[in-house]
Amino acid sequence: MTFALGQGTGPLKGLKVVEIAGIGPSPHACMILADLGADVIRVERPGGQMLTGGSHDLLNRGRPSVALDLKNPEAVSTVLDLVEQADVLVEGMRPGVAERLGFGPEDCHARNPRLVYGRMTGWGQDGPWSQAAGHDMNYIAITGTLHGLGQVKEKPQFPTNLVGDFGGGSTYLVIGILAAVLEAKTSGQGQVVDAAIVDGTAHLNAMTAAFLAGGGFKEERAANLLDGGAPYYDIYETADGEHMSVGALEPQFYDLFLTLLGIADTAPDRWDLEKTDELRTLIATTFATKTRDEWCAIFDGTDACVAPILKISEAPEHPHIKGREVFVEHEGIVQPQPAPRFSRTGATLSHPPAPGAGAHTREALEAWGVEDVDGLVERGAAVQITE
Repeated sequence: MTFALGQGTGPLKGLKVVEIAGIGPSPHACMILADLGADVIRVERPGGQMLTGGSHDLLNRGRPSVALDLKNPEAVSTVLDLVEQADVLVEGMRPGVAERLGFGPEDCHARNPRLVYGRMTGWGQDGPWSQAAGHDMNYIAITGTLHGLGQVKEKPQFPTNLVGDFGGGSTYLVIGILAAVLEAKTSGQGQVVDAAIVDGTAHLNAMTAAFLAGGGFKEERAANLLDGGAPYYDIYETADGEHMSVGALEPQFYDLFLTLLGIADTAPDRWDLEKTDELRTLIATTFATKTRDEWCAIFDGTDACVAPILKISEAPEHPHIKGREVFVEHEGIVQPQPAPRFSRTGATLSHPPAPGAGAHTREALEAWGVEDVDGLVERGAAVQITE
């Protein structure tokens, strides 16, 4: 496989990014940047690391993998050579680690003052817990977000790592990077983007904070309009053990929902709180009379705000998802297309995930203009594996 810079088709074509490989949100952020056309070079430790890597790791798609031993001064010097011509560097290490290794913000800005230095952590670069280990559910727990998740009153339900790592983490890192890149074009100066999952998750949850400030929000699960407290915004099981999602909030949508469900003449007044349980039971027993596919045929494409809950393996075949080509098969893997979409500079998928750390060391470093790549490999500063 050969690599040439500037081949992206998205709006970030020509943006050059150095990624110091991490797990979770930082590779997801760099996947987004690569999807949108940026030239991203992924610097990994020799041998890779736990929880990431391999030809099916979609978070690593769209960019080459270079293996550098960052405990080797020559490898660190190579990173700084890459930084000198880059627009962005992304790292997800604990605060202070990049500085100890020799490619912290001061080191990088000495070589490239216009560099945007993106830092991705859970707790942030400062604060009492900044040096502590943690994972997604820990970060969203202390922001007040995890407490309200789920429809089980006894305890919160955590949604894998979507809300923290990718919602409050990588998404906000990308927003910060793009904002700083835009500002650097005016000022000629780079800066550090401190993207913390606790910050992003709290910001993501601003609507709940607004509900609480308004005085009408109950700090308990399944007790509010959007958390399963209302029977017309909930999930119901069908006759075949599958489920349908119901979000019939507005009056006109709710009326259509009752009509298509077949209970318009028997449903109690939804505003009568004493009959909430009666309404929920009626909806539940009615959904249980037909299979998911039978209900899909009834509600398909209507304004009743009802949709089937699909497994991720089923999603690509849903008529709407298929019609928009939300998922495509690329390099033998069914995967989501780049998002969002652009009218003039449409983004397209490019390189598949590297089969292992260092699969493209020679080709990628040479494409970026690094000299004596063979020497780096021979001296152990870089590692090239055979695909």
